[in-house]
Parts: sequence; C-alpha cells; structure tokens
Amino acid sequence: MPGHRIGYVRVSSLDQNPTRQLEAIPVDRVFTDQASGKDVQRPQLDQLLAFVREGDTVVVHSMDRLARNLDDLRKLVQNFTRQGVRIEFVKEHLTFTGEDSPMAQLMLSVMGAFAEFERALIRERQREGITLAKQRGVYRGRHKSLRPDQVAELRHRAQAGEKKTQLARAFGISRETVYQYLREES
Repeated sequence: MPGHRIGYVRVSSLDQNPTRQLEAIPVDRVFTDQASGKDVQRPQLDQLLAFVREGDTVVVHSMDRLARNLDDLRKLVQNFTRQGVRIEFVKEHLTFTGEDSPMAQLMLSVMGAFAEFERALIRERQREGITLAKQRGVYRGRHKSLRPDQVAELRHRAQAGEKKTQLARAFGISRETVYQYLREES
C-alpha cells in the first residue's frame, strides 16, 4: 500500500502566500510554517517529522523552503530517507529516496549551497539598509518592550527576589529581555 503524500510549506512573512507553493500538487496533508529558514526550529516541521512514516512522500516546493542552510538541508533529507520516506522538490525536479546517485547528491549540495548563499545576501542587504537608514536618521531600532513605569516595577520586583522566569511571564517578555532591563539599571 503506498504511503501518504505530505506537503511542507514555509513562508517567512505574513504577506507571502503559502498556498501558491503546492498549488495543483496532490497531497493528503500539508504542514505550513511561517518562520525563517535559518534553522530547523519550526513547529510544523517538528510535527511533520513526527508524522511521516515509511512509504510516505514529503513534497516541498523548493529546497530553500525546507532549509536555507546546507547542513540542515542534508540532515533533513537524510533523516527522511533513513526512515524510508521519499522527498520531492518540485521546483528542482529532484526526488531523494536514500538510494540516490552521486549526481543527485551533488545537486542537493549545489542547490543547498545556493539557498545558503541567498540567505547570506539577504542578511547583508538588510544590514546595509539599516546602516543607510540610521545615517539618514529614519531608523531608530526596535521599540522598547516595556514602558518606563513597567521597567521600574520589573526592577522593584526583581530586587524583592521574584524569580526572573516569573517576571518574564508576568510582563510577556523573554528572560533575556528581563536581564537586559536589569543590566540597564547598573
């Protein structure tokens, strides 16, 4: 009995359209992440990895949708194929089964390297854009998470001995942000 065809879709921002990636491609189920491809820490990817079984086929629009890091891409493909799961990349017209030719492995490496390179270029352009915006005086960085009165309360509660994890939850910020506000006091 053939396994399921399972789609994986990743978009980086809210304005991207996830439905176009696997449009007109027959799949039984789709897992969709709205997250950066910089690493594999994505909730729907984790669910996909837990869901697939031997004989299934994972369908992804393109390699850069699965990972923008060559090492992560290779590990994911190997993880799938070791489980007996095929992985198809629609845009590249490549399928990996675990019994792949040296040419297929080369294509995986080359295409994965291009995805990683593209991510590095995006980050470089972003840094350049921020630098130029700062020079023009139009970039002021992120808005502070807490108002001054909240910062005062946070510091008071920390001095009273309240745990940093409790403070982070109470103010809706990360523990690292709690520590940053407490360091600013010094």
